[in-house]
Amino acid sequence: MKSLSEIFAPFQGDRLVEWFSDLTVLWHDTGPIEPKDRFTPKGMTQWVHYNNFILWHQEDEARRQDVTDRDIADCKRIIDKHNQMRNDGIEQIDIWIDSVLSTAGINPPENAELNSETPGSIIDRLSILSLKIFHMREQAQRKDVDEEHREVSQIRLGVLLEQQNDLARALDKLFMDLRTTKKRHKVYRQFKMYNDPRFNPALYRSKKATN
Repeated sequence: MKSLSEIFAPFQGDRLVEWFSDLTVLWHDTGPIEPKDRFTPKGMTQWVHYNNFILWHQEDEARRQDVTDRDIADCKRIIDKHNQMRNDGIEQIDIWIDSVLSTAGINPPENAELNSETPGSIIDRLSILSLKIFHMREQAQRKDVDEEHREVSQIRLGVLLEQQNDLARALDKLFMDLRTTKKRHKVYRQFKMYNDPRFNPALYRSKKATN
């Protein structure tokens, strides 16, 4: 029977940094690839990164000035769709972790400290950081800009790499605290309202107006 440390191994900070970096490099050649299984730790993290990858590049496209308003609207709808799937993916990771801890009989005291953000949220931030690092490194290596641009980009790249290392260590520490009941895990629901026609006033009012 696997120990909790073995079960949570795919969520180790260094492994996630390497995984997200490898996917980012690969997908800039192949395009983003959906995971075959979205219910394993590896599949769940790939799913979050898949959506972040699409979001990153759609956000770039949405700021173009040489396309039509229809093109921008299409970009915004894609962003909306993948942001919802990204949030669902973060929540799925946290639900999975909650189930593993419960099955293992990890029952921290009620007064155990809650972390300011969940493991799923930290994993999402590591995914986004890998994209920032890839693109900032690209800027630092550009040949069509002046030296000042490259120098500024290199300084920012150093800051991002430090943040990535800090965040990876924080995730490892959080999992240790969860296993030892120093902290307790809690799933926080996003309840995004703007995508749900039952809760978005702009949607349900317009539907009533057309009926």
